[in-house]
Parts: sequence; C-alpha cells; structure tokens
Amino acid sequence: MTLPTEQIDLPEVLREVEAAFHAYEAALMGNDVEALNAFFWADPRTTRYGIADRQWGHAELVAYRQATPAPSFTRRLEHLRIHAFGPDHAVAQVEFVRSDTALRGFQTQTWVRLSEGWRIVSAHVSMIPWPAD
Repeated sequence: MTLPTEQIDLPEVLREVEAAFHAYEAALMGNDVEALNAFFWADPRTTRYGIADRQWGHAELVAYRQATPAPSFTRRLEHLRIHAFGPDHAVAQVEFVRSDTALRGFQTQTWVRLSEGWRIVSAHVSMIPWPAD
C-alpha cells in the first residue's frame, strides 16, 4: 500500500510528536528516569544506540537509565526536523551542542502511536567532530 501524499506531515500529528519530543528532552536533561523509560516502547524489540552504548529491548534500556548519572552538562538543540508518515508514525531528528564538548551531536527517534500513546521504538545518538561556527 502506498501512503497518499496528503497523509505526510499531518499538522496535528506533527504537533503531537513535537510536544512528545520536547517532553522527552525535558525528562532527559532533568534525569527523570521513570519518564525516560516510559517514552520508549516497553518491548524487547525496542532498540537504542547511544554514543558509547547499546540497548536491545526495553529491559536493557531501563537498566542503562538506572545506571546513568544525571547529566552534568546542558544541551542546545538545533535544526529539529519532524516528519510524520500517516497518523501513527513519525521520525524526529535533531542536532545538539553540549556544554562539555566541542563535538556535535545527532539524535534520531522513530515514534509510533501505540495504544498507550506515542512511543519511541528506535533511537540513535551519535557525536562527531564539527567545524567551529
């Protein structure tokens, strides 16, 4: 089945996912572990690739979050891009600059609307050297 063009970037879906994305960011920077875990699909098929870590499944993600200290840095988000593909699927991509490194970060999240609401089913975070502005 082909997704009709008019189903791409539905404004109400973009608003919902953007709100969820920003709530996730607030939980991340506030080290709200319970909220962070709840943003992800509670399923063994959930995947998160971090800067120097990997979690396959929600149980590994929960264990990782429990062992990760609160951030000692701030993050500035740049170039947030959210695209929705129908009413129940979206991808959020953002670049970030941390206060503790000259590296530039990149974050991608795949969001799916499930019976319990919008959840991240896959995430990838990386950081690379970047030319100074």
